[in-house]
Amino acid sequence: MEKAVSPIPWKALLFPILLVSLLWIIHAAFQFSGLSGISFGILPRNAMGISGIITSIFIHDDWSHLINNSIPLLVLGWALFHFYPKVAFTVVAYIWLVSGFWLWLIGRESFHIGASGLVYGLAFFLILSGILRREVRVVGISFLVIFLYGSMIWGIFPIDFKISYEGHLCGAIAGLLMAWYYRKTGIQAPVFIWEDDEIPDDENAYWKVKESGKDEKTIVDSDKREENKNGDTFTNESPFQ
Repeated sequence: MEKAVSPIPWKALLFPILLVSLLWIIHAAFQFSGLSGISFGILPRNAMGISGIITSIFIHDDWSHLINNSIPLLVLGWALFHFYPKVAFTVVAYIWLVSGFWLWLIGRESFHIGASGLVYGLAFFLILSGILRREVRVVGISFLVIFLYGSMIWGIFPIDFKISYEGHLCGAIAGLLMAWYYRKTGIQAPVFIWEDDEIPDDENAYWKVKESGKDEKTIVDSDKREENKNGDTFTNESPFQ
């Protein structure tokens, strides 16, 4: 039987911590070297920018951008690897690569950088997964991150053209698709099964005793009425021998 959750809660933090640490190391390297990593982003419909599908999540504009993505990645990553350990790596890889490819197809002709698409994908995966399973713990964590992350839900709409709302939207859709695909995998809402205890067929059960007594009294009373009417004793026995 598949394990519903990771048996060691802190173990679910290993991959998120490694990923976020790598993001910080790479960003620090670019900052202290004075180099720009913008060319490692996704440049839609351009052959030179297709490699950004893999590398774009490691590139951030500034420290504030990095911090805003790091906190949700840690919390949502922990929730994913804790509640869905068997499919966690597949979900991360799918959201990462598929949303990046979609962004390369439909995005504006500018470099798109950052791990926001992955953040949105994880959040929407956990939200829909919790709803489909009626698992309040998963939904609660996701909505908590949305609350802490600010106006996250509006990030998928073309309101602020300074951000990659296309990347957010692609990540969110990829997360929803993965949640539907794996809706029967991982932690599920508890199902209560009531045992149907077998009741022995007791001839002396109270409902049978009463019923039997009622029938006997009715027969006796009927016999007496028949005897008083004809002067003969009525019998239920058949005359055919």
